[in-house]
Amino acid sequence: MKKRKITSVFLALGLFASLLFQVPISAEEADQSAAVEASSTISTNSISGWPQASDISSEAAVVMENTTNTILYSKNADEVLFPGSTVKIMTCLLALENTQLTDEVTMTATGVSGVTDGGASISSQVDEVFTVEQCLYAIMVASANDIALQIAEHVGGSVDGFVQQMNTRAQELGCTNTVFTNPTGLPDDNQHTTAHDMALIMQAAIQNESFRTIAAATSYTIPATNKAAARNLTSKFTMTDTGSTGFYEGCIGGKEGYTEASGSTLVCAAQRNGMTLISVVLKGASGQTAPDAASILNYGFDQFVTLSLGDSDFSIISGGDVVVPAGTGADSLTTEDSQNGDQIDRTYLFNGTSVGSAVLEVVQSDDTASVQEGQQHMQAAKDYSDNHTEIPYFVIAGVFLLLLILLIWRIVKIVKS
Repeated sequence: MKKRKITSVFLALGLFASLLFQVPISAEEADQSAAVEASSTISTNSISGWPQASDISSEAAVVMENTTNTILYSKNADEVLFPGSTVKIMTCLLALENTQLTDEVTMTATGVSGVTDGGASISSQVDEVFTVEQCLYAIMVASANDIALQIAEHVGGSVDGFVQQMNTRAQELGCTNTVFTNPTGLPDDNQHTTAHDMALIMQAAIQNESFRTIAAATSYTIPATNKAAARNLTSKFTMTDTGSTGFYEGCIGGKEGYTEASGSTLVCAAQRNGMTLISVVLKGASGQTAPDAASILNYGFDQFVTLSLGDSDFSIISGGDVVVPAGTGADSLTTEDSQNGDQIDRTYLFNGTSVGSAVLEVVQSDDTASVQEGQQHMQAAKDYSDNHTEIPYFVIAGVFLLLLILLIWRIVKIVKS
């Protein structure tokens, strides 16, 4: 019993001492700890010499440069998440690749079912006729699920057929963690993507001029149809709206969405100073994805520049542009080459991170043989000259001179006689 009391006394004294001598953490140390924790989620911050980026509130995000595919900002970029209505970017891309804008689309029960599915619609009616162009504006500006379903059936023969095309196209674009199950973005446990994959899809979409025009629209009017009066559509995407506080200078279009499962999602592209950046933000808070996208776009435009190495290397057939931290020169890059038939594929690296690529020409085998043959002839001529003296040439010259003197003497003698 006595031993237990002594042990209790020592434990109490130890606890009192630990509380008495505990060192408080300063505000500066707390900030440093928070910064380390934030940078651990932003994988690009771990690249040596890379500009350090601030964290954002959204779960995952990426900024990718359009020409070189350089990832400037990456936060959980490969985390599998729900895409929300950003799925409609792929829906529009496939429609543009497989139809004409003037083609007519007639509404069926498939499309009209989207009027009551709990998502956005333009209240289309069975047998109502639209052009493909009007449909794509309805999808991008009004996020119309009824029109997205009808476009899917129009292009793919059925919604399921269209979904198969979506998945095939995603694989062609290099998407590795994307599965589509519908063309609208409505919640489905099996439909998912990543920030990086959505950047690749947006990259393909903005190569299409019609998509850029449609994606940048803040409003659109569908003229009266055979079933309804004219419809005035207004976009909720603020980054292209000059009258909105969320307007972003240089934004060339995008799509924002929200479901309870996906949270707020946003995909966009912007241009400044000759550079095009694609920004994707997934699983954000409502009203926060646009500021998050703007923040990381500003980081990309402010901290990085494009160098055109092809201006000084004439062996470059294509490519040669690299995106590097501002103030960085070409001398800080390393290269990796691989033979590809009659060409060389070159990758430019900044401290081990790919920042651009190029295709270089190589000397053809026939040309090499010709050069070697010419060198052999030149060497043979040199060897002949080295192995033969100049004495015969002097003998010939002397005989010629003697004959010339005899000829002149003969002519003079004839003249005197």
